[in-house]
Amino acid sequence: MGQTSEITAFLNIHKDQLISSGVPQQYWQTLYHKLVNQTFDAGETFQILKLDYEKREEHEPLFALQATKSIEKADPLHIYLIDHAWTYRVDQAKQQLLQHDSLRQRLCNMFDKDSSLAKEELVEELFDSLWKINNYYTISSADNVEDRLPVWYVMDEIGTAVLHSDQPNCRIVPFIYINDQITYSVLFPVEDIAEEDIVYRDFAEGVVDQDRRSALLIPWVPKSFEDKDVTPTIPTEEYFLDMLSGGHLKESLPVLSKLPSMEVPHNVLKVFSQYSLVNKHLTNNRFILVNDEQEADILWYTEHFKDFERLSETPEKFVNQFPFEYVITVKDLLCITCRRKESSSQWLPVTYNLLTEVPNFISCFQQREKLGLDNVWIVKPYNLARGLDIHITSNLNYICRLLGTGPKIVQKYITKPVLFYRPECGGRVKFDIRYLLLVKSVKPLEAYVYRHFFLRFANRPFELNEFDVYEKHFTVMNYTDNAVLKHMKCEDFKMEWTGQYPNHDWEDVEKSIIQMLKEILECATMEKPPCGIAESPQSRAVYAADIMLEWDEDGDIRPKILEINFTPDCKRACDYYPDFYNDIFRLLFLNEDSGAFFTL
Repeated sequence: MGQTSEITAFLNIHKDQLISSGVPQQYWQTLYHKLVNQTFDAGETFQILKLDYEKREEHEPLFALQATKSIEKADPLHIYLIDHAWTYRVDQAKQQLLQHDSLRQRLCNMFDKDSSLAKEELVEELFDSLWKINNYYTISSADNVEDRLPVWYVMDEIGTAVLHSDQPNCRIVPFIYINDQITYSVLFPVEDIAEEDIVYRDFAEGVVDQDRRSALLIPWVPKSFEDKDVTPTIPTEEYFLDMLSGGHLKESLPVLSKLPSMEVPHNVLKVFSQYSLVNKHLTNNRFILVNDEQEADILWYTEHFKDFERLSETPEKFVNQFPFEYVITVKDLLCITCRRKESSSQWLPVTYNLLTEVPNFISCFQQREKLGLDNVWIVKPYNLARGLDIHITSNLNYICRLLGTGPKIVQKYITKPVLFYRPECGGRVKFDIRYLLLVKSVKPLEAYVYRHFFLRFANRPFELNEFDVYEKHFTVMNYTDNAVLKHMKCEDFKMEWTGQYPNHDWEDVEKSIIQMLKEILECATMEKPPCGIAESPQSRAVYAADIMLEWDEDGDIRPKILEINFTPDCKRACDYYPDFYNDIFRLLFLNEDSGAFFTL
């Protein structure tokens, strides 16, 4: 194959990536040759300078990169490969630092740290410092959701020496060389650079909103946000509509005039279900399973249903979802929804949207820091499950670096959780509780709570440290290899509770949980769609509310809502209580309460 055809083959694979990364076409051929020949020649054009200070502030850089010759941006030769010193997932970073002496030493050199410190102490210091030099990329085309999560990396000494400027003279972008399945960074000028000039790039590239830009730059350009109100403004309807167009499927409203009051059916109801557990465990003779959606009286979907207007054309049918229910099932919207009641401050952890409420959050963080208050926060994606891409930290630099990695909320971490003693684990562990919410109507509100709740436990005693240790800080063990999954029915838990907390009657705790769930649904139904759940006589729904318990300043126990899930996994419910789906369907569709529910 000739050289021209080789370059053509390279571009056939990489052209879209080059265009989306903004690499000018004049550099493509040079980049190809450097990749093929593994040419790392930045050292022939740049040198690393160690900066000298009389008294260096923590945010001030240690090194800079200086041009040793003049660079014209029009010269197609001036694109440089930057190697990556380390690529990692955040949850594995500390473990890798502990295991690899050479990696620790290399980072110590980058940060000018004393490598003779105790290994564990040094790893903590290096991890906290990483957020000044690391970068990330995502593979949005990946099929697996885990493969689409941010991949973090540290560039080599040349790449990490490039400083920030609002008027940059170069760009650095990650580049995946698909032939070798290796990721590099590439550096190229955006302005002419004179000999001895310092090389700069923009660490908040493309961000024009000044508050968000300042937040992104906090690791390098400290800024006080304390003049900002810690209480965010109430989002308008446009926010919900933006979320609808940007992150949610568009849905229609039912035509209420076509839907007379739904009578309790007397016939056998035909059920079309996408959920295997319903198909297996719905055995009541008032229901029969069918394979044809057109034939069914009840549509029980696991995928999102949105066309309620069309469903109105068949007014005899039911569906297991409500229009605009995402106001409680998506984390950012749940937070906004719950704030509608003043009482939510008792049961909603302090929460900020890292897309729209960054100045408010940083103001809160900085004010708490000044007062010496605990400042541990948990960062969660809007709509991912299984503990994916969740971060716990008291490091503001860390949180600010997460701003660009996808829509997230930041929530005050529960630092005084009520714990459960597990002798086999050697102490008291975190646990959370899942209650199932059944909604029959939103106008008027008619809802129930399944009396049998479900428990999940951490596997290691709780301490306010080692935030990367999953089995200490998280309770979802279903998806963790080799993790112990503790099973306990709620009846057994209540007996254990009486022994562990004799001064706190479980019935009182449960009453506060039920009241919280009622208030959440009231918040969700007090506004019209798209800001609230819409009225729909054909709708019935089951949601899972995940809750933790926290000690307040008076030594009382308060429930805290963590999240509410759409079409929850009910395997344990079916395993523990064989009539679970019979009870659910009888209540939702036949108005028959088996005694398994609280009424909200």
